[in-house]
Amino acid sequence: MATSLQFLFSAINQAQDEQDLRSQVVPKIGEYFVVKRWGVFFFDQLPFADNNIKKALQIGLSIEYNPVVRYVVERHAPIHEALVVSPKIWTMICPRPDHRHVMAGPIVSHGQLVGAVGCTREQSMLAFDSQNLADLSAICLHLSTWAATMRSHTVFPLAKPTQKLLKSDRLTSRELEIAELVALGRTNAEIGKELWIAENSVKQALKRMFRKLEVSSRAEMVAQLYGEMLS
Repeated sequence: MATSLQFLFSAINQAQDEQDLRSQVVPKIGEYFVVKRWGVFFFDQLPFADNNIKKALQIGLSIEYNPVVRYVVERHAPIHEALVVSPKIWTMICPRPDHRHVMAGPIVSHGQLVGAVGCTREQSMLAFDSQNLADLSAICLHLSTWAATMRSHTVFPLAKPTQKLLKSDRLTSRELEIAELVALGRTNAEIGKELWIAENSVKQALKRMFRKLEVSSRAEMVAQLYGEMLS
């Protein structure tokens, strides 16, 4: 019996943690869309320990390099490659034969893009169509609800375990995330990639943060925020 959308909705809702989601639900998503490869990715859980994997992911998932990723990041909506580039251009961007057709959708939690669903097909397989996008959109809605619930219970903490959360009533939660990355020595470009926003958005956010905190440098900002946290 083929997997149905209702089955997937129920399975997502019943998943107890990320491991349960990956073992019980993700394979069924691949089965439903009849794809070659598939996966659910949470950006703060990506395997960055291996430098080769890290480099490949940073290039392949870059909003500057990959128009499918850029679409998902900017619009929080599902997309397949044929809607943003021609087949010829796509083979230049992604030459892998098992990624000839690609579809991706967003996982959103608390207004932020925290992950994505990805499916790929080979050239000999049918391309993704509008019905596939509609079905992926429904699946992403349930995954986003699940992720928001899990994160609210600290199953997937937004901060790294070794990272101390800065606090300030004058900054938004997104601005505090940027401040924490600044404190870790990240550049604007690195912050943009880690938070999946444009580098210019980071620059503009820092300008607003400087005005709010009445500081003129990154170091002064971090020192003030740490001072508020400890006071």
